[in-house]
Amino acid sequence: MDNQMCVEFDSKSENEAFARIVAAAFVAKADPTLEEIDDIKTVVSEAVTNAIIHGYGEKGDQKVFMECSLNGKKIQISIMDKGVGIDNIEEARKPLYTTKPDVHRAGMGFTFMETLMDTLEIFSKPGEGTTVRMTKNIEG
Repeated sequence: MDNQMCVEFDSKSENEAFARIVAAAFVAKADPTLEEIDDIKTVVSEAVTNAIIHGYGEKGDQKVFMECSLNGKKIQISIMDKGVGIDNIEEARKPLYTTKPDVHRAGMGFTFMETLMDTLEIFSKPGEGTTVRMTKNIEG
């Protein structure tokens, strides 16, 4: 592994932008294209927003964790929460599925992550939280 970093931040919506910038800066060593940087920023935004809104119900006093590793031109990003967890991961992965229709959630977060990254893994246990792990080979 060439490099690795971990950050922890409060589960507040304004920290979603912070996470995007940190992930984009971290991957810069791999010399990504602008499109690849945009993809990474988008998936981090989706995963962090899911943790804040769905994992914690927008309780700003909880923590979201982000780990990134870079091995050559392959980046792995993990976003973790210790929130409510996901009862049915397969159902949650379906386009347009949302647990928060009352707050106008589009239900496309996992679909975007899966489309923009090479791999997407979701680990969750009800009552214990969720980890979203994504990888992307940087073509640059």
